[in-house]
Amino acid sequence: MAKSVKIKDLLSPTEYKRVSGDESSMEREVFVADINRPGFELAGFFKHSDFRRIILLGEKENAFIEEMTKEAQLACFSKLVNDETPCIIVAKGYKTSDILKNIAIKRNFPVFETDSATGRVSIDLQARLDEWLAPETLIHGVFLNIYGKGVIIRGDSGIGKSEIALELVKRGHQLIADDAVELYHIGQNIVGKAPKVLSNLLEIRGIGVIDVSKMFGAGSVLSKNNVDLIIQLERWLPSREYTRIGVEEDDVTEEILNVSIPKIVVPVTGGRSMSVIIESAVMNMQLKSQGFDSSKEFVNRILSNIKSKEH
Repeated sequence: MAKSVKIKDLLSPTEYKRVSGDESSMEREVFVADINRPGFELAGFFKHSDFRRIILLGEKENAFIEEMTKEAQLACFSKLVNDETPCIIVAKGYKTSDILKNIAIKRNFPVFETDSATGRVSIDLQARLDEWLAPETLIHGVFLNIYGKGVIIRGDSGIGKSEIALELVKRGHQLIADDAVELYHIGQNIVGKAPKVLSNLLEIRGIGVIDVSKMFGAGSVLSKNNVDLIIQLERWLPSREYTRIGVEEDDVTEEILNVSIPKIVVPVTGGRSMSVIIESAVMNMQLKSQGFDSSKEFVNRILSNIKSKEH
């Protein structure tokens, strides 16, 4: 089922003044996260027009409308004001054309006016629509903000994800979600947050569910963050080869909603401080993003040492 958002939930009455349409017209739904600046439509060209988009009339569009004949306006607005178009917004303090207003009133169609600049309205609406209509999925794991990076910790049930998260929170990092993480593809990023019912909560075996914000303070939780890294915890197997130097294999990634997220596989065994290891993994990722690769630096030192002994 396609995601949608109702006009009444998208447009704030403090920002947008409704000049036509009653309360039932506010139930219209938006299914497409794009804005239509109808230059071609005002000129009478409707081929390939997608009427599912919100129509935004800015300075250029309103200047063009003022030059149009009444007959041209009547023909154009009769097509734009239909059952598919969610609404029309007239920006930058312009007044709605009388012909447009009359057609909208007759068809119970919502038209809004705003004093905000056209570009600002477009950016604001695009951001809201991207968030409301973003593709989404749900994965199991713990999501934390560690040194400003969004890190999802995954692993088999009982491997200790929540206990590691508790230790990381005690070390000053922030919990975003435990057990289930809602993921959304917004813009170029994957954004994660907790389901409302699990917000701020952490389940620790033997103790039960704890409210992290009440136990460690409001600064110990975060509502959402971009996903920057996935850490996969695996039970240590003597027969398996694990990364030691860091140049053994190409960078590992995991696809989430068609976006590649860097991934690290970390073996879990007794005696390892997993919170420190995860902190180190995040810091090492930050160094790599700044152009410093510890693994390559180590290899270069060995090569330099070999060359110095050859001379």
